[in-house]
Amino acid sequence: MDRLEFYRETIENVLKKHADIPYSYGEIDEYLIVDRDRNHFLLLDVGWQQKRRVHGCLTHVQIIDGKIWIQRDGIEDGITEELVAAGVPPSDIVLGFQPPEVRPYTGYAIA
Repeated sequence: MDRLEFYRETIENVLKKHADIPYSYGEIDEYLIVDRDRNHFLLLDVGWQQKRRVHGCLTHVQIIDGKIWIQRDGIEDGITEELVAAGVPPSDIVLGFQPPEVRPYTGYAIA
């Protein structure tokens, strides 16, 4: 299996585990949206909580130029450590939600 396919499967497996965890309050469903052709992976929340509509992107991950870019990470403990534990080197993970000037201090790739 080549690196791109390994990254696609790893991201999808990590996010699927989170999508399968039911919310403990409200009527909220979580959907895993995968676009393998364009290398986008999203967790989307849809539903109602205390008469308030919930609809938004919880997590957005992309593969850009062979690196995993975490554009948004709304998971409680984050997904970076899960990706590393699954075999993705930190040098191939970019915390895209961090400003470029902060990235050199994160322990992950800068771009």
